[in-house]
Amino acid sequence: MEAKDIILASASPRRKELLARVYPTFRVIPSRLRELVPKELGVENCPQYLAERKAESVAKAYRKSLVIGCDTSVIVDGAILNKPRSTSDARDMMKMLSGRVHRVITGCSLFYMEKHFSFSEATEVEFYPLTDEEIEEYVETPEPYDKAGGYGIQGTAALFIKGIKGDYYNIVGLPIARLKREIEEFMNQDFSVDADGNSENKSRRRKKK
Repeated sequence: MEAKDIILASASPRRKELLARVYPTFRVIPSRLRELVPKELGVENCPQYLAERKAESVAKAYRKSLVIGCDTSVIVDGAILNKPRSTSDARDMMKMLSGRVHRVITGCSLFYMEKHFSFSEATEVEFYPLTDEEIEEYVETPEPYDKAGGYGIQGTAALFIKGIKGDYYNIVGLPIARLKREIEEFMNQDFSVDADGNSENKSRRRKKK
């Protein structure tokens, strides 16, 4: 089964570009959800939680569309590095990442009719040790300020990367190879509607990821 209408619940231009490799035609309707998570939630679970909430908030108004929600976190020392709010913030992030391995986790969530499915993909990224000069040159560019963790691997920050373990596109913001397969399996469920207009629960059980 194929969805007739696909919605990306994200304003990220990078996710839009990546999703176009899977589906040439889709709509972008960003979620207006405030990105708040329960205090007791572990940091590695936050991306999937936010992806679910974002997709759900859009899906309420577009029940017959396949809604895709996403959220990406850069995690180091058990803390999430969000988008830097200042040059000083960006500088501190680069110093934290310099010469170390960190994790990038993207949560993805699919909503269609009354069903939904979510998953997370993790990639390890190792930075070369960075000089103060490299850091200063980078934080003076516009690149860090609209990206989680304060860097864009697809941009100038590619020069900082010693190695990655996992999906490169997951770092950019959307693990498109896995996403394509998860959507195909998700949409292979039975979305039959009963006499009262409710989606019947005939989907096959999914294996844990």
